[in-house]
Amino acid sequence: SRRLGRYRAVIAGIDGRLALPGAYAAARGRRIPFVLWATIWAHPRTPAHALSFLPLRHIYRSADAVATYGEHVSRYVAGHRGSDRGIVVAPQAVDVDRFGAAVAPDVRAAARDRAGASEGQALVLFAGRLVAEKGIDTLLEAWRRAGAGNAATLALAGTGPLERAIRARAPDARLLGHVSADDLPALYAAADLLVLPSVETATFREPWGLVSNEAMLQGTPVVATDMVGAAAGGLVRDGRNGFVVPAGDVDALAARIGALVGAPELRRELGAAAREDAASLTPAAWAGGMAEALRIAGA
Repeated sequence: SRRLGRYRAVIAGIDGRLALPGAYAAARGRRIPFVLWATIWAHPRTPAHALSFLPLRHIYRSADAVATYGEHVSRYVAGHRGSDRGIVVAPQAVDVDRFGAAVAPDVRAAARDRAGASEGQALVLFAGRLVAEKGIDTLLEAWRRAGAGNAATLALAGTGPLERAIRARAPDARLLGHVSADDLPALYAAADLLVLPSVETATFREPWGLVSNEAMLQGTPVVATDMVGAAAGGLVRDGRNGFVVPAGDVDALAARIGALVGAPELRRELGAAAREDAASLTPAAWAGGMAEALRIAGA
């Protein structure tokens, strides 16, 4: 019972300053199996975070099992754990039925109109926080260099402190503001490609990027940087269901955007593979991975 503290296992994620070591110490003190839910694939590089690295490394090594976001996190944890023993992928998942549901043509047309895409134009979409680590500077410069002209339009869904800078640097881009979860499937269906240009900072490396899953379920190919977890973790695959470019490489991103804008058949081919690949990352798959971690831990 909870009152007596008789748990089958303790599962704790990497967040909070004291929550993780506290949960780990409590589990060890009561001899309860401990499972770490690992979500990062690079430790933040600040003096404050440096202090947390040694205890976290000890937990990586000593946890009875580790469940991770994806193969990229598994590789990172294995490097600190000393082997891949007890590491299981519980893949990042979204509601496949919700985000993969067919979007009616009139609803898709309305979403394209809201995003500023006219007939015959390719809609290039960014969805996420409008902050520096999301690679907004790279995206805006790549959009300028791609020189798509009237062949495409750029829309950004999300809010953040860079809104004013975006309006100044890319007055032709459409800022959509916050888009509700209910309206996202139609927006993804309306887009011809999704761009995730995230870059690494001292405190951030994109753990995954669930917008990749969401857009791919609508058959929309993704162009992501190698600092996006969904690319490093194997969902976004270069030439299979989208493209992967080096983070911060403006020319590479511009080239891929330009290539997809001018190739509707390629977009369809990549999009079909994207839908197929994203369909396997379900909540049930996540639960299965977590159940396996619990089994390994002896829960």
